[in-house]
Amino acid sequence: MTRLDELLYEMIRYDDRDVKRIQHFLKVHEFARLIGLEEKLDPYTQEILEAAAIVHDIGIHKAEEKYGRNTGKYQELEGPAEAKKLLDGLEWPVDVTERVCYLVGHHHTYHDMDGMDYQILVEADLLVNLFEDKVSPDGCKNAYHKIFRTESGKRLYRTMYPAV
Repeated sequence: MTRLDELLYEMIRYDDRDVKRIQHFLKVHEFARLIGLEEKLDPYTQEILEAAAIVHDIGIHKAEEKYGRNTGKYQELEGPAEAKKLLDGLEWPVDVTERVCYLVGHHHTYHDMDGMDYQILVEADLLVNLFEDKVSPDGCKNAYHKIFRTESGKRLYRTMYPAV
């Protein structure tokens, strides 16, 4: 079993019967994996991307506990510490953990994206959120034009959502 497989199992355990959230991160992970491979990320960046996709919403439970809500900003505030605990428990390298925590702490911030791992994580999350949140066709098109940058992410969007 790979390190990413172990992380998948631990995140499923972490979300403990929260099927909606487990299904969400599995979908985001698969889109991120696919886009990263198609964009030819180096193996190191690909692993960071996939790990971040798996744990990107890990702050939801803490946000709900502390603030009674799980908005993107609260997820970004609470997620990095939770991700660090999980990754440290699995003995992930410090440099990988630091970047994953950074991505978790910024995955709802759609400007100043510093790296392909960040860009792809945001695109993968949006591909899932546009559907799960039942975003209007105009909202989908707006997200496409303002946020999507990778050719792979754009192609996936165009095969799933209204014409741009």
